[in-house]
Amino acid sequence: MLEEILSQVQSGKLTVAEAKEKLATYENLGFAKVDHHRKDRQGFPEVIYGEGKTQEQILSIIQAIRSKDNDVLVTRISKDKADYILREHPEFIYNETAQILFWKKNTTKEDDYQGYIAIVCAGTSDLRVAEEAAVTAEALGSNVRRFYDVGVAGIHRLFDNIEQIQQATVSVVVAGMEGALPSVVGGLVSHPVIAVPTSIGYGANFNGLSALLTMLNSCASGISVVNIDNGFGGAYNAVLIDNIAKKGANKG
Repeated sequence: MLEEILSQVQSGKLTVAEAKEKLATYENLGFAKVDHHRKDRQGFPEVIYGEGKTQEQILSIIQAIRSKDNDVLVTRISKDKADYILREHPEFIYNETAQILFWKKNTTKEDDYQGYIAIVCAGTSDLRVAEEAAVTAEALGSNVRRFYDVGVAGIHRLFDNIEQIQQATVSVVVAGMEGALPSVVGGLVSHPVIAVPTSIGYGANFNGLSALLTMLNSCASGISVVNIDNGFGGAYNAVLIDNIAKKGANKG
């Protein structure tokens, strides 16, 4: 990229000012510095965390990201803020349960890769976090299969789906209350498990702390744990694992 830009400057196709703009690693909006080189470094464009930002700030960041022809993913965005963005960009998709707004410039699959991420959710009360994980993974380009309301209180529901879960490349397991589900899944599968504790539970759950500690103290191997209610973080890690599997399958 650098050599190409310098060559264009030398040939007169680009001015020095235009080259400087293309080589800039970020764009300063005053209230935010949008990282335009993140896709080159990490494989995905910068993701916008919507909570705490005004709708106008979110729109400005979206426009900066779109100006570089990058996909857009906004997490933790309320319906009111999303509606404001959708009036300007009706082509965007909003998932109210996940509180995610996204746009992909290309939804066509480039290969016939059949691998998928299993999103395993203990109960319906954990659905917001599970859907944040599922929609994030889909927006970042992975295939997803959902297995919801399969918590340990009715473990037969998990067993009815375990063969499909076992065939996944990686599982993101979301649970509140005591947070036992990742340990159970971890003992039944041969792939990595990303455990996501939720803040769902009664008083001694301590807003997800007890579930977090249960997952951190799991005796099942192959379990990694992200922060409380962090469906996005769990999905992001799962997509990185899935992409490694995808590269291996394509080479084969």
